[in-house]
Amino acid sequence: MNFLLELLVSVLIVLGGIFTLIGSIGLVKLPELLTRLHAPTKATTLGVGGALAASMLFFLGIEGTLSIHEVLISVFLFLTAPISAHFIAKAHLHEHQALRAELPPTGRAQGWSTFDGLPDNGREEQAGQAPRV
Repeated sequence: MNFLLELLVSVLIVLGGIFTLIGSIGLVKLPELLTRLHAPTKATTLGVGGALAASMLFFLGIEGTLSIHEVLISVFLFLTAPISAHFIAKAHLHEHQALRAELPPTGRAQGWSTFDGLPDNGREEQAGQAPRV
């Protein structure tokens, strides 16, 4: 493996480690769940992505072929992290109804989709209405 490839793999591993460390610190230090969600879903995902990119480059340099495992792990990680964070945030908002009053206005007749149902055909609900069951 040549020096340039080793240097690139090393830089990706170090960057991945820095992002993972920042995400871990944010998870511990940020005050509440909604702000704490950003750390693992953004910084830590980038950190793991950096390590996976380094692994792909390493095996590309050693074996000369692209490893499909790292590609699949990256795709799975980048798809599932934001979706799981979204569902955790929705569950938190439903669990803590007092936070509902602090949400900014949507600017539409329809309120936040997590609390209001879908609008009926041809008739939209007014913002702030009680959720349909």
